[in-house]
Amino acid sequence: MTISNILTWPTTDVHNLRREGVRLGLIVATTTWLWLAVIDAVAGRPFHTSQALGGIVAFTAVHYALCVLYGLVLISAVHGAERAPSLVFALFFGVITFEGAFGMMTNLLATATLGNIAWLSLFGGSLIGTAVAMGLLSRAHPVATYLQRAEDER
Repeated sequence: MTISNILTWPTTDVHNLRREGVRLGLIVATTTWLWLAVIDAVAGRPFHTSQALGGIVAFTAVHYALCVLYGLVLISAVHGAERAPSLVFALFFGVITFEGAFGMMTNLLATATLGNIAWLSLFGGSLIGTAVAMGLLSRAHPVATYLQRAEDER
């Protein structure tokens, strides 16, 4: 798999859970990792967040693994919404809940180790990653159609 294949999001009707989930996770992980690196560099403390959260290598490995898991869960939910459109409500509720939990974790890390920059780097990165994921998902899947079908089922 080349970089151009990873960055070219599929728009076909043929979907593969693992391939799409891993691709989505890698794109979100790279986007948010770069966001953290840029924020740390602009703040004059290159890789401070990575160092504070276990070291660059450990942080990067865990970050990418969790983002790939996140991508697999999102793709699984979207594929499930094709068969059961009401699952799209669970998807939106899950994303909102995840962002709320990430906000709480950011508050803990801001207080404990990272300082106020955590809000911009961690929570901002999370919001950017979620926006990227939702944008890519909406390109390959008719999420709005699933939402309309779910609303019609009620």
